Amino acid sequence: MAIARALSASAAVVLCGIAVLATVPARGQDYPARPIKLIVPLAPGGLADTLARIVSQRLAEASGQAVVVENRPGGAGAVGAEAAARAPADGYTLFMGGLSTNAVLAHLTRLAFDPAKDLLPIIHVATFPNVLVVNPGLPVKSVRELVAYAQANPGKLSYASQGNAASGHLVGEQFKQTAGIAMVHVPYRGAAPAIQDLIAGHVQLMFDSVTLQMPLINEDKTRALAVLTAQRLGSLPDVPTMGESGFGQMQSGTWFGIFAPAGTPAEVIAWVNKETRAAFASGPVRERYLSLGASLPLGSPDEFALHIAAERKKWGDVIHQANIRLE
Repeated sequence: MAIARALSASAAVVLCGIAVLATVPARGQDYPARPIKLIVPLAPGGLADTLARIVSQRLAEASGQAVVVENRPGGAGAVGAEAAARAPADGYTLFMGGLSTNAVLAHLTRLAFDPAKDLLPIIHVATFPNVLVVNPGLPVKSVRELVAYAQANPGKLSYASQGNAASGHLVGEQFKQTAGIAMVHVPYRGAAPAIQDLIAGHVQLMFDSVTLQMPLINEDKTRALAVLTAQRLGSLPDVPTMGESGFGQMQSGTWFGIFAPAGTPAEVIAWVNKETRAAFASGPVRERYLSLGASLPLGSPDEFALHIAAERKKWGDVIHQANIRLE
């Protein structure tokens, strides 16, 4: 009887182990075994959406499974981010996050989730660096001349942004704080109307994406004073960096990367990282983004996590000092 009881107990342990294993998310070669959803917290057609569709195509080709891009705009990205954070941590929901959702929003509003704890970094896909541009009619041709002009004309300069708390707004406030100058912030609903007023001379300067500004710079519709990168860009070789202009701490851009709900298996993270790197490793896709001034970091999850932490700290300091709030 003792032997029978021992065998029964062993069988129960085995059955329990099988039941537990059945609840463990698919790992290794078993992943993915069904379609994957990639949430984009912005409307279709933008930078984040375009990157997500490149990644989804690669993941689908590598796995043989459908990868569906789901656009969930709203709440400055919070709606889509929360949906991803609340999803099962099984690798079948991924998230195209970025500067706003993963480094800035938590400083501006109370969220129903914690971006730092509930979303796991997988890979930093791309950064679209900012460039400081002015209306060609403004009598300045360098950052130093701009600072001198602002000091001589306090409060008379106005800078456009893509919206309250957008990248261009944050960098503008950082510039004011660093240079010790006064400028008036004029927020717009997106980059397009801001650029129109910049060209028309209704505002004098703007921190904008190199990708959007490059055609205007080449057509002399705007004048580039500096790029906010560590080194000069091959696409704008004659434009100095902010570091060359005496503001080395000013490096910024709109960035995007892939995340997963916290707790997603390490094997899944590694596979998504590897295949995303492959999507941008070479060929026309990579060359197109580099020609537009973008950088493609495509590093490890740990490297991405360090980048996010640094961005969260930097922009948090700027936001609190400038008392920036969502409208």
